[in-house]
Amino acid sequence: MPELPEVETALRGVSPYLDGFTIEKITVRQPKLRWAVSPELVELKNVKILALGRRAKYLIIHTEKGYIVGHLGMSGSVRIVPHDSPIDKHDHLDIVINNGKLLRYNDPRRFGAWLWTEDLDEFHLFLKLGPEPLSDEFNAEYLFKKSRKKTTALKTFLMDNAVVVGVGNIYANESLFLCGLHPLKSAGNLTRKQCGLIVDTIKTVLTKAIEQGGTTLKDFLQPDGRPGYFAQELLVYSNKDKPCPKCGTKIESLVIGQRNSYFCPHCQKKK
Repeated sequence: MPELPEVETALRGVSPYLDGFTIEKITVRQPKLRWAVSPELVELKNVKILALGRRAKYLIIHTEKGYIVGHLGMSGSVRIVPHDSPIDKHDHLDIVINNGKLLRYNDPRRFGAWLWTEDLDEFHLFLKLGPEPLSDEFNAEYLFKKSRKKTTALKTFLMDNAVVVGVGNIYANESLFLCGLHPLKSAGNLTRKQCGLIVDTIKTVLTKAIEQGGTTLKDFLQPDGRPGYFAQELLVYSNKDKPCPKCGTKIESLVIGQRNSYFCPHCQKKK
């Protein structure tokens, strides 16, 4: 599924075509997504867009009347197309802009969401979210304090949105490999030094992925149709039985928290 770098890439791709323009209307072809599309969206007519942003893996369109919150789900994508573009059977929602373009949401699995709120601070999906991974709030001391007395597997801990948002499966695998930490290590056993290493590595990995346009997976394309390129540099994710790029040992995998995890048994010894 699209992770934080892919969502950030999507945000940067669509922003020039939306920011400062006016939403003429929103067309909903399939209201039954992960949650029902908010009925307020189809009522928006001639509403100016004030800004665009992102919280975790959610796209936020700030209008003069409130906020449109979008989530791409497992297989969703957004792209900018002309008003008269042909419609695919999986094109579930169009945000029609007054510049001849529209933002089109496509989602074969229909596991995304398009919701409305007038107050982001009270938006129910944001209330328990941790800090953004690229923010100053996510630092070594914060992670150390958050990890105390936690018996959770380290990889599961880092993927908990209440701890830090947006560190999805791909980037958790890659970051732990670069840190030399086993994904099953107990989060409560982290040292301050290890917490600092984790924080710095996550920031570096996510920043690099964003710069390269997100990771190419079968379901994700950037808004202009170009794939992301970070997948070319993945070190362990989905590389089971391939040689470790550091030591040559075969990469192993196991399931942690119902997600596939990849690691080098030599470089990431459980300790």
